[in-house]
Amino acid sequence: MNIKIQGGENGKYSNSGSSTNLVNYLEHEDMERLNDGKAIEHFFSHDHDKVSSAEVIEAIDNNKQKLMKEDAKFFVITVSPSEKELQQIGKTPQERSDALKNYIRNEVMQKYAENFGKGLQAKDIMYYGKIHHERNMKNEIDMHVHIVVSRKSLDKKMKLSPMTNHRNTTKGQVKGGFDRKNFIQKSEEAFDTKFGFQRNYKQSFEYCNSMKNGSLQDRRNAIEKAIKQESSKKIEIKKTVEQTKKTNQGLSL
Repeated sequence: MNIKIQGGENGKYSNSGSSTNLVNYLEHEDMERLNDGKAIEHFFSHDHDKVSSAEVIEAIDNNKQKLMKEDAKFFVITVSPSEKELQQIGKTPQERSDALKNYIRNEVMQKYAENFGKGLQAKDIMYYGKIHHERNMKNEIDMHVHIVVSRKSLDKKMKLSPMTNHRNTTKGQVKGGFDRKNFIQKSEEAFDTKFGFQRNYKQSFEYCNSMKNGSLQDRRNAIEKAIKQESSKKIEIKKTVEQTKKTNQGLSL
């Protein structure tokens, strides 16, 4: 699972002005799908499956009360499941698309809302998702979703930035904050629980982040946890083999 939060660059993720360029960019796949005789993946919100690009632009661009000209008006969360994860959530493109939308609405955006420490729920966030099906030479399953998230809450009362460096603050001008590592890890764990996905620990966000950014003790702990998981798998495999032998012996008598 690869989850990124973007916004603030000068290109398509520029977010201090209108969302028009970004929304138009996110529609680049639509014409290809129409030419291939496939259905378009419409933008979706927390409550609706088919939202027009004009509605997305109008909603995001008009939800900026008390924001300064140079302030970020929106952010983009990109959620990219691996091929194995996509195979777990559905057998057909439509099944995977429906499951991915459900995961975004009920897990990812719920974790996003909770992470601010302000008592928010997913329904309190203004966001619009767009699923993309990428073509590749290997003909592998490749589906991901871009989520355009307003800087302001749906009721226009709160400024919400996932780019802040504040973490669970209780004093000063900023209350709450946002822990990006926690958000990504909790979203990944929610995927595993929701879809019964048996994740190799070495491919988890916790392990990869510990090995890349953690302290020496963090890396040691991650390695020990990985070894423990591998040992448990070997024990289970051995039990399965022994049970199979016993069953076969019983059938041969």
